[in-house]
Amino acid sequence: MTVPGYKEFMYPFLQILKDGKEHRLQDLYSDLAEYFDLTDRDIAETLPSGKQTLLTNRVGWARTYLSKAGLIKVIRRAVFRITDEGLNVANDPSVTRIDKKFLTRYPSFKEFINKADQESIENEKSKNEKHTPLELIDENYNILKNELQDVLLNKTLECSPAFFERLIVQLLVSMGYGGSVKDAGEAIGKSGDEGIDGIIKEDVLGLEMIYLQAKRWKKDSTVGRPEIQTFVGSLVGKQASKGIFITTAKFSNNAYDYAKSIDKRVILIDGQQLTDLMFKYGVGVTNGEIFVTKRLDSDFFEE
Repeated sequence: MTVPGYKEFMYPFLQILKDGKEHRLQDLYSDLAEYFDLTDRDIAETLPSGKQTLLTNRVGWARTYLSKAGLIKVIRRAVFRITDEGLNVANDPSVTRIDKKFLTRYPSFKEFINKADQESIENEKSKNEKHTPLELIDENYNILKNELQDVLLNKTLECSPAFFERLIVQLLVSMGYGGSVKDAGEAIGKSGDEGIDGIIKEDVLGLEMIYLQAKRWKKDSTVGRPEIQTFVGSLVGKQASKGIFITTAKFSNNAYDYAKSIDKRVILIDGQQLTDLMFKYGVGVTNGEIFVTKRLDSDFFEE
């Protein structure tokens, strides 16, 4: 048989993890290939680019969707275990198939999908009829992008505070501030830095400086108004008018309201915006698959 779609892999994936033990993704490829009785030829079949097998790609997406729904938990890189909710689903005799529509009952999965597609997934079967091919490409591109952003944020949280501060300076330089990393800014990150983690030139000549605060907090944490007030106080001490507060966490509404109410220009960038900018400006990422669409060149056919 041919390699099943990623949706067909989700139910047996969960069933294999039902024993409650830790499972390696590499072993799951073999287990699922055996479950579907795939031949060596099936297992070797690749994507059009030839860079990845269909089996690896589709099992990988099944794993991502189950994880986003909270049915499995990542223990460490490429190692998984079923969650209590996943066990409930796996033991439910009424559940014989898991697809995107089924997973939308979980808020965490809906949040993940809705970042890429604000439209409801209630009638998934008619999606291909309502969307043009270009719309489908765009939608799936955004899903890939959001998955990478989650990976970027987790990887950033694993890095040291000093590396995080350098990452911020590198990102701002990539965005066009100050020229080169060497000339543009410096990461301070020392005790007694008066609440400032970095300084970057707003332009190549350094006519004005932008002061940075970088908080590498857990992504479910919240940066509140007091932290922003402390940063603004540091700007006053430096006689600075502009600052950027960047965090891997989120900001409270009070923090946003305060930043808007002061005469200093303070920009707040949370974890989602941070990874969006890293993706856009190529910091910490590299190009993967590249697909180029073609259109008719009308000028070519003019006689």
